[in-house]
Amino acid sequence: MKGMTKQEKSWVFYDWANSAYSIIITTAVFPLYFKAAAKEAGIAASASTAYWGYANSFATLLISLLAPILGTIADYKGFKKRFFTFFFALGIVFTTLLALVPSNQWLLLLFCYMLTVAGFAGANIFYDAFLVDVTTESRMSRTSARGFAFGYIGSTIPFVLAIALIMTAQKGILPFSASVASQMAFAITALWWGLFTIPMLRNVEQQYYMEREPKPVAQSFKRLFQTFRNIKKHRALFLFLLAYFFYIDGVDTIITMSTAYGTDLGISSTDLLLILFATQVAACPFSLLYGKLAEIFKGKTMLYVGIIMYIIICTYAYFLKTALDFWILAMLVASSQGGIQALSRAYFAKIVPKESSNEFFGFYNIFGKFAAIMGPFLVGVTAQATGQTNSGVLSIVVLFIIGGFLLIRVPKTEDISSSNSMSV
Repeated sequence: MKGMTKQEKSWVFYDWANSAYSIIITTAVFPLYFKAAAKEAGIAASASTAYWGYANSFATLLISLLAPILGTIADYKGFKKRFFTFFFALGIVFTTLLALVPSNQWLLLLFCYMLTVAGFAGANIFYDAFLVDVTTESRMSRTSARGFAFGYIGSTIPFVLAIALIMTAQKGILPFSASVASQMAFAITALWWGLFTIPMLRNVEQQYYMEREPKPVAQSFKRLFQTFRNIKKHRALFLFLLAYFFYIDGVDTIITMSTAYGTDLGISSTDLLLILFATQVAACPFSLLYGKLAEIFKGKTMLYVGIIMYIIICTYAYFLKTALDFWILAMLVASSQGGIQALSRAYFAKIVPKESSNEFFGFYNIFGKFAAIMGPFLVGVTAQATGQTNSGVLSIVVLFIIGGFLLIRVPKTEDISSSNSMSV
């Protein structure tokens, strides 16, 4: 935190705050809790998995489609903070309800979860867009990287507490069931998320905006339509988004498929949780390192480094055989996962027109969300065709190569920024 302004620190703390949701609600605890609740209600395992997939897809699709529209409205003075607060509050309220809804009400649990997804994803649109308001262009890479670094560390604290509660409850050490321990984990998540968002709410304000017009909603639709009509004027922005779509798809696919891949190698669930925890911790210093190196060698250069690292990761994964190999793979992922995500956010923040940052971060959100479709499908098809999971993981290299090739064609940030300034 040394050398950071109050606004930068407050912005970074939101990554610390909401990362608890990512690991406890999205990845680790709630999916298992929901599956157990559905099983108790007599729902077949395949059916509950399908419902889980539908809920995630619908909630993500809804917020992704609304993102550019909401972002365009939020570019008007005073709207960005309101939208952020609304979605943040939505996420907090329904995460708290996950702790209060009886475990036998699986459908109500799923409904509440969908609203937490909408709240989490919606708040992130405006949180990312606030990067242009809290820091200067020269400090964006480091600030964004520190956000991811603090997020990794911040997520491990409530995660360890949640796992400790659940495991001790399972062994009968605590006077309540593992189900109640899971509900306590959801309450801890909501409390952690809410408590550490206070600095963001108090200290971060919208600095770049458009003055309000009559009928702001209608005017927002009109501006959004004009953006599509003048897509050639924003060619560099959309070319970067296309590159981002491919390489971040590869990153997200490795995150999504890692547990299944480890299981295929015969690694126990306990070891997988331990590896996940270690990866979160190791990713923190590497995220900071990427941010620092981006100030020396430029953010785009470090994005190339991240892409090359992931090509190495996919190639190494093809030869994986033992648990030690999987540990090495996890640490390689930790070396670049946060860095490539943080610098992508910072690079995009540098090239967007500042007064329209919310609108364009809406598109950034769409490309990031829909990027999670192609990679898993590619892995599945390749693995099924060859009969080898290793071949499926190796196929992801194609996404990084395409993403890297498109990134080469994106002009330098200073050229894009000057062009945007002239257009504004």
